[in-house]
Amino acid sequence: MTADIGPATNASRRPPILLRVLPLELLAARQPQRMLERSVMYYRRNWLLFVSGFFEPLLYLLSVQVGFATLVGTVTDDGITYDYADFVAPALLASAAMNGAIFDATGNVFEKLKHTKLYDTVLATPMTASDVALGEILTAVVRGALYSIAFVAAMAALGLVGSPLILLAIPVCALIAFAFGAIGMAYATFMRSWADLEYVNVAIVPMLLFSATFYPLSSYGDWSWIVQLSPLYHGVVVVRGCAVGELEWSMLANLAVLVAIAVAGVAVVSRRVDRLLLR
Repeated sequence: MTADIGPATNASRRPPILLRVLPLELLAARQPQRMLERSVMYYRRNWLLFVSGFFEPLLYLLSVQVGFATLVGTVTDDGITYDYADFVAPALLASAAMNGAIFDATGNVFEKLKHTKLYDTVLATPMTASDVALGEILTAVVRGALYSIAFVAAMAALGLVGSPLILLAIPVCALIAFAFGAIGMAYATFMRSWADLEYVNVAIVPMLLFSATFYPLSSYGDWSWIVQLSPLYHGVVVVRGCAVGELEWSMLANLAVLVAIAVAGVAVVSRRVDRLLLR
């Protein structure tokens, strides 16, 4: 009888499946918003560093709107015909969220981790390593979301908004920022020097160019499956659907991919920050 109770007792002590997916270290988070407050205070005096990442996708958009769109004319994707500028603009909106999040979560985090030793000072307070991880990712999400809001305003000013559902693209862009912020910070914990930051550009530029950003997926032919491996592609699909008011149930799968990336990134970050700073 005792032998029968033992396995059942052990099984009952296993954490629920959700806690087996999410990192248990996150349960120790107390006030991650304090890291966000610190970033707000910093960027109030260094606002140019904050807005700089917004301009790259905006300049792409202006170049398309001013001249390149007249050469291309229209494109057809999934049976929908777009003016070229209308096709590209939502993709650049998604990339603005990606840029804002990943550059905040890599270079800035590496500087605080390895050079200014900010996190060592933070952990001398009642804050925990989980506060640091979640707080920095939250900062990246806010930056990506603000870039997205500004980009939607720019699209509206240029007449590139085709549906009021474009407002739904803002929370989608926040999810994109969450996913890229999480994996960006996870990478930052493995960086050894500033030279490793170049690998971020090596990853970002191909994603920008080959995520159905400038060309419809059908134009890639037999290589389209490679495009669908890009995390940015899944964000582009949903944001483009919001921009034209064409939402489909299949987009839930695209959102699920972004959620999975975000969860995986947070899991790595929380464990790495805990290991680097406390052990």
